[in-house]
Amino acid sequence: MVVGLGNPGAEYSGNRHNIGFHVVDHLAGKGARFKAHKRARALTWEGRIDGERAVLVKPTTYMNDAGQGVAPLCAFYKVAPERVVAIHDELDLPFASLRLKYGGGDNGHNGLKSLRRSLATGDFFRARVGIGRPPGRMDPSAFVLRDFNAAERAELPELVERASDAVAALMTQGLDRAQGQYNN
Repeated sequence: MVVGLGNPGAEYSGNRHNIGFHVVDHLAGKGARFKAHKRARALTWEGRIDGERAVLVKPTTYMNDAGQGVAPLCAFYKVAPERVVAIHDELDLPFASLRLKYGGGDNGHNGLKSLRRSLATGDFFRARVGIGRPPGRMDPSAFVLRDFNAAERAELPELVERASDAVAALMTQGLDRAQGQYNN
C-alpha cells in the first residue's frame, strides 16, 4: 500500500505539503481514476507498478488526520503496517532531495503523527521528498501550505518522476538497493 500524504481540495493542490499526492498520481499514470473507498476516508487506485500489485491511497481527510483514512484500508486489504509506504514532504531535506527509509519518528510531521497513531506503530516505509526550510523566520506550518515557487515548479515534474521511480524500486528491489540508487 502506497500512501501519498496531502490535503484534499483544489486550493491545496500546488502546496508543498501535497507532494505525496503528486507522486501517487504519477505512479497511477495518466488517466488513472481514483475512487472513493466505501470503508475509509480515502481515494484508492488498484493496479500494478512494475509488475507488483499495489493499492495507491490519497486520504480525503486533512493531513492531521491522514491515518484515519489509512488504518481501515490496511484492515480491508490485509496489509500489515510494515508493507505501507508513506510519501511525504520533508522540511529537513533541501528541495528536490529524496530519502527512502524504514521506521523512525514523525519529526513534527502531522501526517506521519496521524499514521503512527492510527497504525499503532512507526514501522512503515517512508519516501521523504525534500521541500527545504522556510525562509527567514516564516512559520513552518505556513511554509508547507504555500505553493511551490516558479523555480521549484519548473523542477517539480522531474522530482515527482524520480520519487515515483524510487517508490517503484523500493517495491520491486527492496530498501537497500532502492536507497543506494535514489537517496541523495
